[in-house]
Amino acid sequence: MNKIRVLVADDHGIVREGIRMILALHSDIEVVGEAANGQEAIEQVMKCEPDVVLMDIAMPGLGGLEALLEIVKIRPQTRVLVLTQYDNAEYIYRFLKSGAAGYVLKKAAGDDLVAAIRAVHQGNSWVDPAIAEKVIKGFLNRPEMSEDEALYESLSDREKQVLKLIAEGHTTQEIADILRLGIKTIMTHRTTLMEKLGFHNRTDLIKYAYRKGLISTDS
Repeated sequence: MNKIRVLVADDHGIVREGIRMILALHSDIEVVGEAANGQEAIEQVMKCEPDVVLMDIAMPGLGGLEALLEIVKIRPQTRVLVLTQYDNAEYIYRFLKSGAAGYVLKKAAGDDLVAAIRAVHQGNSWVDPAIAEKVIKGFLNRPEMSEDEALYESLSDREKQVLKLIAEGHTTQEIADILRLGIKTIMTHRTTLMEKLGFHNRTDLIKYAYRKGLISTDS
């Protein structure tokens, strides 16, 4: 029987170790790699070719969402299962819309984590039972997309990545290094962002990113 190959991406070593211990109890699952940030997660996906990635949201440098978007592009057959302490419905919608196969809370029982891994590996979706009802009700009661939301959704995935990294305080060179792109390309994305959003400086972009919840003061 082929084991489910899992990559664990979390910036806390003790969390990764704990997950390894839980998964080691199950003969059909094998942890094939670890990552402490989004960039490492992408590199490990290419190296280890996991079936499932357990992805934390808040990691230094390239975060979980940015890494998810890249992984979906470079290896769409790998299923990404978001593992986080946040139960905010908007976070969940954003990740699921970006290609995540499921969402598990860090306070979940080990059996739930294992069930989630098995479910997404089989091609199904998974939302932590503790918040499933909240997510469904929130989705059904969501108002129609506002003009501001529609404008944000008009941004490409890459433009959203650049916007978040700008808001986190990274320089143009740092963003180029993180995304493995040329400086001119990053500058072009920044210019396009300002044109689309109607802004004229970096400060406006940062304020907008905070308003959209791309970054937070406690992340």
